Amino acid sequence: MKLKLEKHWTAEETAVKRFNTAFLRDTNKLSQIKITINNRLQALKDLLKEETTMEDNWKGIKEVLTSTCQEVLDRNKHHHKGWITTKTLDKIQERKNKKTAINNSRTRAEEVKAQAEYTEANKKVKVIRIDKQNYVEELVTTAEKAAREGNMEQLYDTTKKLVGRYSKPERPVKDKEGKAITEIPE
Repeated sequence: MKLKLEKHWTAEETAVKRFNTAFLRDTNKLSQIKITINNRLQALKDLLKEETTMEDNWKGIKEVLTSTCQEVLDRNKHHHKGWITTKTLDKIQERKNKKTAINNSRTRAEEVKAQAEYTEANKKVKVIRIDKQNYVEELVTTAEKAAREGNMEQLYDTTKKLVGRYSKPERPVKDKEGKAITEIPE
């Protein structure tokens, strides 16, 4: 007897795509988004002086905010680790661009030049190791501080982060209706 598992996709609501708010820690990105939002809201303010409904006003403000965040922050495509800094993420993006330049090069000379630039960018990305080391050292100091103060909850949480053994919760196999299958059908 063979057991065949098949995932039945259910039509769920699409998840809200969030913006990468980690970039707001970078002062350059923060000032850039402030300037852009102020400029767009100023232009919208002139349009709103006419008599419009509250819904129209809200749609305009929402459009300004979402379009600005889309341009400056991008969508949160991947869940990056907490220890990767924004500078390192920028270097990773630069490396991806260099890789596409290699793939798009037309002549052999262009490809060699692009490969040299990619190698240099790849070396710069290796800084990520230092980022992780700094993150771990920061966690260790917070754990030591929590131990000195007797804050067992914080100590436990930081040691759990340091150990990093997260087991995935067991999820049951479900049928087409969404009910958990507990018995093997004959």
